[in-house]
Amino acid sequence: MSLAWSTVVRLLTVCSVLAALAAGAAWAHPAQSEAMPGEALFVVSGRGWGHGVGMSQYGAYGMANAGQTHEEILAHYYSGTELGQAATKQVRVLLAEGKPAVTVSSAKPFTALDARGETFKLAPGAIVLRPKLMLPTVDGPRLVKVASPLLIRPGKDTPLSFDGVQYRGSLELAAQGQFLRVVNFVRLDAYLPGVVANEMPHTWPSEALEAQAVAARSYALANLVKGKPFDLYADVRSQVYRGVAGEKPRTTQAVRATAGQVVLYGGRLATTYYFSTSGGRTASAADVFGTPVPYLLSRPDPWDKASPHHMWGPFLFGARTIQSKLGIDDRVLDAVGVPTPSGRLRSITVQTDAGASTLPAALLRTSLGLRSTWVTIGVLRLDQPHETVVFGSPLRLTGLARSLPAPMLSSSPDGSRWTEVGPFQRATSGSASLVVKPERTLRYRVEVEGAASPAILVEVAPRVQLTRGIGTLSLAGTVRPRLSGAPVFIERREGSTWRRVAKKTVDAAGAFRADVVREGEYRASIPATGGYAEAVTAALSVAG
Repeated sequence: MSLAWSTVVRLLTVCSVLAALAAGAAWAHPAQSEAMPGEALFVVSGRGWGHGVGMSQYGAYGMANAGQTHEEILAHYYSGTELGQAATKQVRVLLAEGKPAVTVSSAKPFTALDARGETFKLAPGAIVLRPKLMLPTVDGPRLVKVASPLLIRPGKDTPLSFDGVQYRGSLELAAQGQFLRVVNFVRLDAYLPGVVANEMPHTWPSEALEAQAVAARSYALANLVKGKPFDLYADVRSQVYRGVAGEKPRTTQAVRATAGQVVLYGGRLATTYYFSTSGGRTASAADVFGTPVPYLLSRPDPWDKASPHHMWGPFLFGARTIQSKLGIDDRVLDAVGVPTPSGRLRSITVQTDAGASTLPAALLRTSLGLRSTWVTIGVLRLDQPHETVVFGSPLRLTGLARSLPAPMLSSSPDGSRWTEVGPFQRATSGSASLVVKPERTLRYRVEVEGAASPAILVEVAPRVQLTRGIGTLSLAGTVRPRLSGAPVFIERREGSTWRRVAKKTVDAAGAFRADVVREGEYRASIPATGGYAEAVTAALSVAG
């Protein structure tokens, strides 16, 4: 049976259209090719300031303002404890180590006692001492070699000054090779006024200051340094101590009003940890330090809302900052906190290109300079599709949007102005996605109030179809959108390469035609233009 040539041409045209429609059927479903994880943004918000164990100082402030006594404040934060009396005690406070020289002065005559038991009278004024401990005396201008350690005692009712700072009690200078160590010998209740005003604002209510005085006294006695020629540090390793310069009348009165009072549990001194702000609940010693202590339990703390640190953030950290600060070798993709019953984090699990690792929450706090470990780690990440999208095809964008309210996907042609596309729909795990149908190359990002993920670029190529034209050796094609005036290159396969054999232009209807001079495999390509990526059709065989 034979067919007319016109019939053959119509059949070929129909077959080409059906093939094109079959190829186009894939556009009915979103592209599902695996995306490459994008750059994550971490949004960190938190509550409180400090380790969270024991007495919240802002909580004590709130309780005192509510009319509660220092006894009631201490009983709340240290569960099951009672107040008792401690004997008067002298403590040794390390002021400095590794000093090549020190200056000690007094407004009145003072004395020194060396290790051999010899006493030396010293005139008012300043003396400079070095590790060889050559001491000027009132008997003449000559210097006397004294034995280390040297205990310098104050004159009557006059504090000694060490490097310009006054301290009550005596100062011990001990040679350590080429350097000196300076230790302040002082009665406990003369030490505490130089502590309390530096640990709590002296303008706060008296009952809060008295609670702080008792907590500071108890903490000092319960945490004396073992195996050293001193009992306490003058910094946060014990408590911040600044001598006479750190004293304030109201805090000194609080120390006197509570003279000798300490916190006891079962008749023994309690370790009375304290800190700035709880954020609404204290933490247990078991949660923070890993060891349970019966009187250091997690307690509700509704009184610290006056603190400026009750809630804080958000602070934004890029993935590379997290990687650098935490000392991680690989690119950070995600981070999830493991909470304790009090709400603070015990650890964080960090997901990287190389796998997952778990880090202590304390490392997160110190590395990022956070105020506490009671933090929420929000994550925004939009993943980069591997392939160019064909115009008119749906694409499912994927990523993360965890622990943040109302994540929204937005787009922009150039990154300057952003338009909302729709809610970034998320699962319980925090993974999220949204199907988009971009009509041109666009940037996308995930936004929440006050933060946005790094943008990704989704390239869109025009949809170009190439078919046999009506004629022996002719080609026809369509372009969507109608890129009128865009160049179209016709290419023929020559071995393993493609060679351009013709250049055409898309007409106003979004079509083009080309005649070819011989049989072979052909394809059409449109270079990147007008916000669209390069498009190349599949190969089409042309025979006479």
